[in-house]
Amino acid sequence: MHEYHHGFSVSVERVADEKVLLTMHARGKLRHEDYQIMVPMLETAIAGMESPKIDVMMDAREMDGWEMHAAWDDLKLGLKHGRQFNKVAMVGSKSWQETAAKIGSWFIGGEARFFEDKTPALAWLMETS
Repeated sequence: MHEYHHGFSVSVERVADEKVLLTMHARGKLRHEDYQIMVPMLETAIAGMESPKIDVMMDAREMDGWEMHAAWDDLKLGLKHGRQFNKVAMVGSKSWQETAAKIGSWFIGGEARFFEDKTPALAWLMETS
């Protein structure tokens, strides 16, 4: 018998006057409730910024996808704040995750890349842009 485990951790950190680092780790399927936690945190962090740039470190190695409502939440987030996303680094091990990163780059102002290891993903995020 396989037991399903869901987990979601998120942190938002201002790293410069107009720059925010959003770090997420997902386990199982992302849920609507995860977005209800993450989106207000992100919006509070960028409130008052004239031209925010958002960098994202998404650890998706234990992620199995999105529930339907969460996929809709993800699309709404992209439509509302997509131009503010600067770099999105998705760390994973599944081919669908690499495809998701490529498709995700269509909906943001910056660039999304897929990595199989966290170290080069962090190095890429820290590069000046």
